[in-house]
Amino acid sequence: MRFRFCGDLDCPDWVLAEISILSRITSIKMKQLCNQVIQDLLGKPIDYEKVFKLTADAKYEPSDVKASIAAIHFIISSAGKYAVDSESLGSELQQLGLPKEHSSALCRAYGDNLTKLQEHFAAVSLRLGALRSLDWRVDYILSSSQVSEVQEPSVQLQMSVKPADRETERNVAFTMSSDKFRVFLSELKQAYAVMENLA
Repeated sequence: MRFRFCGDLDCPDWVLAEISILSRITSIKMKQLCNQVIQDLLGKPIDYEKVFKLTADAKYEPSDVKASIAAIHFIISSAGKYAVDSESLGSELQQLGLPKEHSSALCRAYGDNLTKLQEHFAAVSLRLGALRSLDWRVDYILSSSQVSEVQEPSVQLQMSVKPADRETERNVAFTMSSDKFRVFLSELKQAYAVMENLA
């Protein structure tokens, strides 16, 4: 069967296997567990101490807790990615064997946070790191104490890069020979030309 929350594909086997594990907790605890996962999706860490308390009466092993979180994470993030409404999601989860109360609990948590999730996904998807600054220097070594004549230029580059997934910048510095620099520059020009053709 094809499911909208899976992008109109079959549901992964590992998610199907976790449905029976998710069925062992109460629907109220299911909603609380879903809220923990949604907070994680929005950038706040999961409170594992609270999660272990929620799942203690169902006698979950630590591996069951992690697998349940992964399954809920997949279901909610995929449903948000494919803009599935909570009613359709609930129906599809029941078709997979999740009890109606559990499906309703997951869908309530999902529906209450759908707008926030979609805004967050749009803000963090397809983001690239940014080059903040670039400093360069050409050194031409005439001679050194170890070699009498070198006479080969070298290029030193220092870049300040801000990764897409972090707030802090990091510095990257390296030195290359003039031959390697020519190849590096040629490849950058080719990449730039390809990007220009895509735009």
